[in-house]
Amino acid sequence: MHEALAALVRAAANPQPTPTIEVDPDLVTPGPWGFAIIVLIALAVIFLVWDMMRRIRRGRVRADLDEQLAAEEEARQQAAQATEASEVDDESIDPGDDPRR
Repeated sequence: MHEALAALVRAAANPQPTPTIEVDPDLVTPGPWGFAIIVLIALAVIFLVWDMMRRIRRGRVRADLDEQLAAEEEARQQAAQATEASEVDDESIDPGDDPRR
């Protein structure tokens, strides 16, 4: 174990030089094709976001309309029930059924 630590210390004390690689800057740039592809990707993303927002808005409007129609239907049902209840009440107040007469 002591020998392994000594080898690590020697390796750290005498670093090996790393080779330097000369890279041609023209070979690592994206060039015109890379620029064109990035522009196409950006346009596709913009179109997809625009379409998604349109669909979300449409869904919200439909949900609001459905909610409004459900509320109107509920009001109609309550009005029908109230009308039916008042008709039943009117029938039970028939003067011929009055036991005091």
